Amino acid sequence: MTTSVTVRELAKMIDHSLLHPTMTDAQIAAGCHLARQYDVATACVKPYAIAMAREILAGSSVGVCPVIAFPHGNSTTAVKVAEAEAAARAGGSEIDAVVNNGKVLGGDWAYVRDEVRAINAVVRAHGAILKVIFENDYLEDSHIIRLCEICSEVGVAFVKTSTGYGFVKQPDGSYNYKGATDHHLRLMRQHCPPSIQIKAAGGVRTLDDLLRVRALGVTRVGATATKSMLDEAARRLVSSSAVE
Repeated sequence: MTTSVTVRELAKMIDHSLLHPTMTDAQIAAGCHLARQYDVATACVKPYAIAMAREILAGSSVGVCPVIAFPHGNSTTAVKVAEAEAAARAGGSEIDAVVNNGKVLGGDWAYVRDEVRAINAVVRAHGAILKVIFENDYLEDSHIIRLCEICSEVGVAFVKTSTGYGFVKQPDGSYNYKGATDHHLRLMRQHCPPSIQIKAAGGVRTLDDLLRVRALGVTRVGATATKSMLDEAARRLVSSSAVE
């Protein structure tokens, strides 16, 4: 059974990702203009680009979403907290912070909990919300479930599947990643209360991908294929205001 959704509703599911390490200021600016044109949820930027993004997006309904300890999550807790506070003070309305996956894999759950709690507290104190980035390609289901439990206990706004840069060495020696899989999205939705939203990142590249993860309970995606997805949604209008 399909459910009708408007193009605007789909646009407001998207954090337009401008995070590739080679992106120049001109490319980030162009991406912010695209985010504004398509009226997405946020433009997801590196912390140094917050001011530029805010200037381009001023007067629109598109937020600025900086990333913290991206992509590996290995900064100290104090540095992550300081970076998150600076990003919120600079105008980041949504903060995406990467967990310390070495601590996750080592089972140091007290460290992980304390870090998530500290980042969430400083972000909320400055009127922003926190999305906690796992890196599901590195993790077993048991790790993902425990992270969901910790994030639920702390009361963060979102849990997020991946950075999109969590490359894992494959048996043939190449590096690749799966990103947001249906299995992991179902697992995260199952182990978080309705108050915590799910963000899918990595592998959501087509409109059908977007509609599929939406049906699994995802309310936000990180995407670089924003234009093609939303242009396709407009082409597939089944009425004046809905897509299936």
